[in-house]
Amino acid sequence: MQTTEFTSQQKNRIRIAVSLFYFSQGLAFSSWASRIPTIKQALGITEGQLGTLLLMMPIGQLCTMVLSGKLVSKYGSRNVLRIVVLIYPLILCLIGFAQNFYQLALALFFFGVLGNMCNISVNTQGVEVEKIFGKSIMSSFHGAWSIAGFTGALIGLLMMNLNIGTPIHFIIIYCIIIVNWLINSKFLLNSTGAVKTTEKKSFFSKPEGVLVQLGIIGFLSMATEGAMFDWSGVYFQDIVKAPENLVVVGYASFMVMMATGRFIGDYFISKYGKKRIMQISGFFMSSGLLLSVFFPQLIVCTLAFMMVGLGVACNVPTVYSVAAKSTKGAAGVALATVSSVSFLGFLMGPPLIGYIAELFDLRYSYALFACFGLIMIIMVGRMKAFKE
Repeated sequence: MQTTEFTSQQKNRIRIAVSLFYFSQGLAFSSWASRIPTIKQALGITEGQLGTLLLMMPIGQLCTMVLSGKLVSKYGSRNVLRIVVLIYPLILCLIGFAQNFYQLALALFFFGVLGNMCNISVNTQGVEVEKIFGKSIMSSFHGAWSIAGFTGALIGLLMMNLNIGTPIHFIIIYCIIIVNWLINSKFLLNSTGAVKTTEKKSFFSKPEGVLVQLGIIGFLSMATEGAMFDWSGVYFQDIVKAPENLVVVGYASFMVMMATGRFIGDYFISKYGKKRIMQISGFFMSSGLLLSVFFPQLIVCTLAFMMVGLGVACNVPTVYSVAAKSTKGAAGVALATVSSVSFLGFLMGPPLIGYIAELFDLRYSYALFACFGLIMIIMVGRMKAFKE
């Protein structure tokens, strides 16, 4: 795609293509997650070793924060995405073939590196597509990633029930992603998101203040999201005292509403504006968590976790969209900065929940995280970037 003017049919085709690249990235990640128990058992990895291994991905992502943004800005998100989206599932295959702890650790490090590059380049594409539509559509892209999470989990469950080994499973996923690449890569936008400037900047130059603030908002939301991913089942088991066959209801209710919120979020953002929707999201985050703290009954907590799912649904895509429009520099560098600060929430949120729960109680952990939504409401209200 070389032109800057697109017909309605062309714009829709581009949107589908970019959505499927979001889906491909989510499918690769969820496929790994679905086989963690299998790999743990096959390699004889202890819980402590698994904790160390799970840190390798975020370490890889954080190590390439600056590099990813620079590559996208210099070579264009289309060119970078077309390459890294093929290497990312290749690393997934290497994970499947790992024979010991050290091979797996190295593979997971590079899985984090390539995951970060995919994340920056595909979100830069998302921002550029949003520009040609002239309205908010970023949430639907992240909705495609969420749907991939469900799909990857279901495929993983199917593979295990069919007694198909992890290496073959991951090779099948790689083939699916290659087919998507062959069909849709030509429809990616040929736009870099970079800006022309005569100002010389250091490779490790200080990030813009607005990007740091947006990163903090993303951090608050992703910390809550990570806490729900890792601890909702435990909360239903230990605090709600749900029957064993209903423990998964908390996680499922959260995930369903998060995915739903991402697909309907663009409509409400277009109608009411990013600022108002972000503040409502913060309210849902806090209210849902507080409801679960004060009324730990099955029905109430199910509804509460649905509120939290809606609350976190649109925050990260909206923050990415605002970051790309607020920066004085290249969109790729802005997204690298914001996403890396935000991702620390995923890294630090779940362990923080555990430490507080160990000292006090899991309800105290959720009560603390309820404050994150309130902080987000205040920050969004004070930032000029959200004034529309």
